[in-house]
Amino acid sequence: MRYGVTLMLTDRSMRPDELAREVEAHGFDSLYLPEHTHIPTARATPAPMGEPLPESYQRLLDPFVALTAAAAATSRLRVGTGVCLVAERDPIVTAKEVASVDLLSDGRFVFGVGFGWNREELAHHGVAYEDRRAVVLERLALMRALWTQDEASFDGERISLEPSWQWPKPVQSPHPPVLFGVGAGERSVRLLVEHADGWIPIGGRGLTDALPRVRGALEEAGRDPSSFDVVPFGSTPDVAKFDHFRDIGCTEVVTNLPSGVRDEIMPALAAAAEVVGALR
Repeated sequence: MRYGVTLMLTDRSMRPDELAREVEAHGFDSLYLPEHTHIPTARATPAPMGEPLPESYQRLLDPFVALTAAAAATSRLRVGTGVCLVAERDPIVTAKEVASVDLLSDGRFVFGVGFGWNREELAHHGVAYEDRRAVVLERLALMRALWTQDEASFDGERISLEPSWQWPKPVQSPHPPVLFGVGAGERSVRLLVEHADGWIPIGGRGLTDALPRVRGALEEAGRDPSSFDVVPFGSTPDVAKFDHFRDIGCTEVVTNLPSGVRDEIMPALAAAAEVVGALR
């Protein structure tokens, strides 16, 4: 099982290149960064993690820029979005960004995708909250065409692409793994089986019961569950908990670090590294 970290990296935080070097030096396998393009001041949508919404949500670095700096500063660290809000992005531009980071990192990029919770933020991008899943799936389909076809085209309900060239192509074949950050409900399981290469269950609560359902659905669809990534995200470092995740077949576990300067991040990173070291 791999071990990674995630945090809300902002303009007031430790720099991404400096952070990535430390994460790699402490024995971790991956670094994931989240995305919010902005936070509307008139937000009425309640934050799923509880109120008040931390100020770090207002100040996040662009994940693709920050992850490029992280990849350039390291040699083996996997870098990923945790998660990218595809509904708020142009899919043609995003396809190129994903492929470019994968190329520049020598195939170390992981594309974590979320559907978004902030109705006002989505609306500013012209996407209704109720439509966000359909929008994301269609944009991902267009992106996959650009990643895998020399002359790509796409004809969807909301977007289309006339035959076009786009390089670079991703280093990973057919493209970097696409992991969905969703719950474990029936609709979410269908999305995982039909559209994802892996799953980011936030926190991992209920995973022991949910994972057999996901694997059963994969088998029914003719997919190999052993090739499907399961990455509990934002877990508090704990030897017994991480050992349990490994026992039930998780491929990676990602622990949350505080958003802050070096003196705030490093003690938490060192403490998490002790847990990981006990499991190596």
